[in-house]
Amino acid sequence: MNIAEILDEIKGKAGKNPELKKRILQTRREPNPLTAFCVLCRELGYPVYEMDLACAGESFYAEIKRSTNGGGENSPLLKGEDDFYEMFFAELEREER
Repeated sequence: MNIAEILDEIKGKAGKNPELKKRILQTRREPNPLTAFCVLCRELGYPVYEMDLACAGESFYAEIKRSTNGGGENSPLLKGEDDFYEMFFAELEREER
């Protein structure tokens, strides 16, 4: 399972379990929120580490760019477009409203 699939699975579980969702959102208030989130993921049985999150979005975005127009695509990266961690929380917090 890749990092995007893991995050989708965790988000799905959080959507069905308010206590889990609360625990995930609380990681954002920790002194090192990324590490706290990764520790929680590992407690839940998902092997997620800081570098996994940092590299996954960039790798995914690069693959998309290479597949467009024979790899010649050079459109600018939109802010946050390759940040799976931030996108995960944006979607989770949007569901809360």
